[in-house]
Amino acid sequence: MLADGGYQGHPDVIMPYRKPVDGQPLPEWKQDLNRVHRTVRARVEHTLAGLKTWKILRDYRRQARALAVTAAGIAHLYNISRAG
Repeated sequence: MLADGGYQGHPDVIMPYRKPVDGQPLPEWKQDLNRVHRTVRARVEHTLAGLKTWKILRDYRRQARALAVTAAGIAHLYNISRAG
């Protein structure tokens, strides 16, 4: 699971590398990994924002166990709408 710096110390998430305390710049390979991390997170955030435009998901008030089926249906409709 990818996350931002707010989940520091959580063992189940992948966070971007932080600058060292001494102020040294990050090595190039860590900067590259942070760039990939940002790119992936941005795509996920944009997709979730697009899904929230569907009123049925934004105003969801059904049982939690039915959420996966509802979200899958909305994701399918969203992909159809994006494909044109």
